[in-house]
Amino acid sequence: MINKQSKNETRIRRHKRVRRKISGTPERPRLSVYRSLKGIYAQLIDDVNGKTLAQASTLDKEVKTKASNIEAAKEVGELIAKRATKAGIKVVVFDRGGYIYHGKVKALAEAAREGGLEF
Repeated sequence: MINKQSKNETRIRRHKRVRRKISGTPERPRLSVYRSLKGIYAQLIDDVNGKTLAQASTLDKEVKTKASNIEAAKEVGELIAKRATKAGIKVVVFDRGGYIYHGKVKALAEAAREGGLEF
């Protein structure tokens, strides 16, 4: 009998494949996106030193929408861009986390671009 892989397992395989090519540096950190059923999370990560430089999620007080929808993703994208510029970061590498560039992930990326991040 053939066992079907779950969607999350295929996402993790895709993410590992992408992570072989993408790495964050102190000058150009990695903007990592994670989606859960309850929220959406974004981090700026320096992979050389293993440090998180900035983070934003739907759990933050500044984000009004607490659900995991496109409006919340836009707010998180704007917030991560604001925190990145405060930390002196303008250019990042976008890591979609194995998710398809569509919907929430796309909304977060476009809001971060509008907020001043370049990728």
